[in-house]
Amino acid sequence: MDHSPVSFPEWKAVLARAPLVEAERESFRREILSFLHHCKALRVPATPELMKHYLVERERRSTGPAREALRWFYRAAKGLPANRALPAVEGAGPAAQPRSVHPKLMERRVLPPPKAADDLGDTPWERDLIKAIRERGFLWRTEQTYREWAARFAVFLGARSPYAAGGPEVTAFLSALAVHQRASSATQRQALNALVFLMEEALHRDLGELDFRKAEKRRKIPTVLSKEEVNRLFAALAGTTRLMAELMYGSGLRLLELLRLRIHHLDLERGRLQIYAGKGNKDRVTVLPESLKPALEQHVQRLKLLHAEDRKNGLPGVWLPEGLAAKYAKAGERWEWQWLFPSRKVARDPVSGVVRRHHLVDSTFQEDIRRAANLAGLNKRVTPHVLRHSFATHLLEGGADIRTVQELLGHASVETTQIYTHVMKKPGLGVKSPLDP
Repeated sequence: MDHSPVSFPEWKAVLARAPLVEAERESFRREILSFLHHCKALRVPATPELMKHYLVERERRSTGPAREALRWFYRAAKGLPANRALPAVEGAGPAAQPRSVHPKLMERRVLPPPKAADDLGDTPWERDLIKAIRERGFLWRTEQTYREWAARFAVFLGARSPYAAGGPEVTAFLSALAVHQRASSATQRQALNALVFLMEEALHRDLGELDFRKAEKRRKIPTVLSKEEVNRLFAALAGTTRLMAELMYGSGLRLLELLRLRIHHLDLERGRLQIYAGKGNKDRVTVLPESLKPALEQHVQRLKLLHAEDRKNGLPGVWLPEGLAAKYAKAGERWEWQWLFPSRKVARDPVSGVVRRHHLVDSTFQEDIRRAANLAGLNKRVTPHVLRHSFATHLLEGGADIRTVQELLGHASVETTQIYTHVMKKPGLGVKSPLDP
């Protein structure tokens, strides 16, 4: 296995001079950027082994020039002949890991998740953590996050076991996040929650008072698109992806709220969208754009055909919250519980191991939005969440009451909603300047 880092900072300039047609050069650029973003998210260098795992996962979800693009990237970085392929890799294993990344953490990030019953941890402290997490019924994403922070803490401790650690070690780790890694306040707070749970709930260690260096807390001004920019973004999208983006903007949804919508969440007759178990496990009702009703009705009709096909093929029902699944065993097969934006392919549930149809993957939608923003020529960093920011800002600019916007967004405090008053065209909730007549 080749874990040697592939450093190629000047790849854009070299690609610009490569003997490729313009369309191929642009597709290579997008695929290489997608891979490098993947490396950045994992906080690991690009390596041939990581390229291999990335391509396996990428080709499961879509077809495209990813393999050719990364082959060009590797050859150009190494100065190899044009017909030389990526080096063959024997077997499958985790990608290269810097010292700060735990091997099991790296494996969970790169490889498909194993069935929960088969993933009970490799060390006593990890098994205790998993047991405590699952006894409390935490979401799968929460389990992943807590285990990642625990693995990073284990690396920080070196040869010492987390059982031998206490408040001073946790304090040192959290301070190092702020001082050496320049972590944000939100990241440090997430690490604090994870480590307190690990030490006190899983390992039953009393941490006492934690006095650590706090990360600098600053309020970020959200990125907001103008209405004209929103229209240009939508014009660069098509099909279901465009419908999802329009619904996210038109209803002010968070990304996971959009992906987890089910058929019965739509109230087309009354023009309402019901959000269940949103951030903070809260329910709310938000506006459903009138202009999207025809497209949503057509989309639902297509989903009925997919649902009928799944039932004909004997596919297990969609995932349901544990309490509901226990009470209504067959509810996952019923029409009203189907995902509004299902994945085209079935996948194995990481908790139960059941092969079923899940909702669309968040990374796929995020990549579609980034690609559309580039095609639309937007000079802002556009992510799906920017559509939610734009929803709130445009409502306030239109004269909506800030309390109403707070309710539609699901904010616990109006102070959170007030951040959008700083990015309005005319800050101050419609207040006119005294200089204007």
